[in-house]
Amino acid sequence: MHKAGFVNIIGNPNVGKSTLMNAFIGEKLSIITSKAQTTRHRILGIVNGDDFQVVLSDTPGIIKPAYELQSSMMDFVKSAFEDADVLVYMVEIGEKELKDETFFKKITSSKIPVLLLLNKIDRSDQTQLEEHVQLWQEKVPNAELFPISALEGFNVEEVFNRIIELLPESPPFYPKDQLTDKPERFFVNETIREKILLHYKKEIPYAVEVETEEFFEEETIIRMRSVIMVERNTQKGIIIGHKGEAIKRVGIEARKDLEKFFGKQIHLELYVKVNKNWRSDQRQLKRFGYNQN
Repeated sequence: MHKAGFVNIIGNPNVGKSTLMNAFIGEKLSIITSKAQTTRHRILGIVNGDDFQVVLSDTPGIIKPAYELQSSMMDFVKSAFEDADVLVYMVEIGEKELKDETFFKKITSSKIPVLLLLNKIDRSDQTQLEEHVQLWQEKVPNAELFPISALEGFNVEEVFNRIIELLPESPPFYPKDQLTDKPERFFVNETIREKILLHYKKEIPYAVEVETEEFFEEETIIRMRSVIMVERNTQKGIIIGHKGEAIKRVGIEARKDLEKFFGKQIHLELYVKVNKNWRSDQRQLKRFGYNQN
C-alpha cells in the first residue's frame, strides 16, 4: 500500500511555517527571517519514503492585502485550501486569532483532517501552555492539536508520523528523487532575498524582487548573474551601500549558502535596477511568478 497527498501549512506571518517545513524535509527550501512576509510564494517540498510521498506546501503568512503583490500572495493561500489532503494550521504561544476571518471559517468547517500546531512552546511555561491548548481546542474543535517547537524539533517527528497516517492511498505525484517543484533559479533568487531581509531595514526588503538572468552550470562551478529590483533610485543607493559594501556583503553570504545548497563552487554577480512600482503592476507580478491569473 502506497500513500501520497498534499499537506498544506498555513498561519499568520512569523509563526514558523518555513522552519517546520525545512525540518520535515531536512533541507533548507524556504527562507527564514524574523521579518513578516518572508515567504511570498507557495513552495512545495517533497518527502519520499518506501511507501509514502508527502507533498508539503509552505504558503505566505495570512495578512490583509494592502497592494497588488500582497493580494497575489493571498491567492497562493487560497489555492492551498483547494488541493489539501491534510491541512496544517500553525499558531504560536500568545496568538489568539487568525488575521482573516474568512480563512478561519474555512479551517473550522474543513472536511479534511486538520492538525493544529501550537508552536514556540519553548518560550512558554506549563500554565501558559495549558491555557493556550484549551483556548485553541475550543476555537478549532475539528482539529487534532499538537504542542511543538519547530526550532528545537520538539514533537516534529510525531506530527510527521501522524501526517503519514492521515494520507490517502495513492501513487506518488512526483518522481521519487524530486525535492521541490521550483527551478534552481528560484532558490538563487530566494537566497539573495533572504540576505536582503536580514541586513536592510524598514521598507527596503519589501520593495525588492530578485531575478536571476544567467545560470550556467559547469562541472565544478555554477556562474550566476542576478538582478536586484527596487522601486526607487534612493532604494538602489541603500542596497549598494557606501563604496558597494552593503551589496558585497549580500553577495558573499548568498554565495556561501548557495555553495552548500548546490554542492559546487559559485560565481555570483549582483546588479541593482530600478523597476518602478513593480509591486502594484500586474504585468510585472506575472513575470515574477506571483499573479497566476
